[in-house]
Amino acid sequence: MTHTVVPSGWLERIPKVELHCHLIGTVRAETFVELARRENLELPEPPEYIYPKINSKPPDPDLYKNTRIPVHQGPAPDEPTPSYSLFQSCSWVTQLLRAPEDLTRITYEAFEAARASNVLHLELFIDQIPDHLEHLGYAGYVEAMAEGIRAAEREFGMTGRLIAGIDRSKTGEDAVAWVRQVVDNPHPYLVGVGLDNLENAGPPERFIEAYQLAASAGLGRTAHSSEHVPSAHNTITCLDQLGCNRIDHGYYVLEDDSVVARLQDDQTVFTVGCVTSRRSWRPWRRASIRAMLDAGLAVVPCSDDPGMFPNSMNNEYRILAEEVGATHEQLRAMALRAVDACWLPMEQKATLRKEVEAQITALDDEFALTLRGGN
Repeated sequence: MTHTVVPSGWLERIPKVELHCHLIGTVRAETFVELARRENLELPEPPEYIYPKINSKPPDPDLYKNTRIPVHQGPAPDEPTPSYSLFQSCSWVTQLLRAPEDLTRITYEAFEAARASNVLHLELFIDQIPDHLEHLGYAGYVEAMAEGIRAAEREFGMTGRLIAGIDRSKTGEDAVAWVRQVVDNPHPYLVGVGLDNLENAGPPERFIEAYQLAASAGLGRTAHSSEHVPSAHNTITCLDQLGCNRIDHGYYVLEDDSVVARLQDDQTVFTVGCVTSRRSWRPWRRASIRAMLDAGLAVVPCSDDPGMFPNSMNNEYRILAEEVGATHEQLRAMALRAVDACWLPMEQKATLRKEVEAQITALDDEFALTLRGGN
């Protein structure tokens, strides 16, 4: 069966909702350069040379010998030398944030960049308060980022929310303390929690109590899962024991047919990204997303760390269409599915869905695209 080629103009202008994006990973190269010079941060190279060389190294190749979709372990053709891991780069950026105005600025710039891809709603992961910003207090820390969202809402007509990232390399007790701050100090812009960092660093079972606390406060719950551990097990734990509403990444659920069948029935939403700082893993990611689509899983695109890769939602939609082979019908369904999976209040979500539907209908008419059935 042949599919209609999706025009680039349609891909760029389709209204988008971004559910998986890390604030620190959105910081622009030019902002990093400016802040690094302002703070006289000691770096191995001048700051303008760091970002183009972000390329996290793959872990132990023995973990991935027998995966259903092969994982390339050698260097990518465009692998830089020297290279800097995503986590090292994020650590440098975090050190540079010294005042509420810095947090407000990078949040606003994240929305400004997303708006260029016609993102109408953006949900950003934020990290636990770093030690050097503890003087702001929890309320001041979150409010500084919320002010960036408000500025973007006023200027761009977007909506936005924050997700409290739980660092899985830390203890369960640390996670509970962080979520306790979120629960005890409710903020209208902070609406969920999400387990992040390298999946190998901490099993989801470690964070059951923190997630139960989040659930008791009505917070949304997500987790990075089946991304680095080649198994579907963590994803089932995240759904059944952490009570996650959606899953970030999830490619290795493909290792278990019974899990795939369940996820297809449940239509669990997966936020997937075609671009990763592990450049050698990009073909594996794209092949995995193709397989997830073929299996009928409910995927939506994300940009993840768009300032550092670099990446954008326009780029994700382009790769999905041109390299992964997603159809017009599938891309259209992704855009609507992302609205339904977002954590806006119901009234705002309903308004957003109407807007997205209207824009897609107008685009389909303009580009003479018709639905052929199937998502």
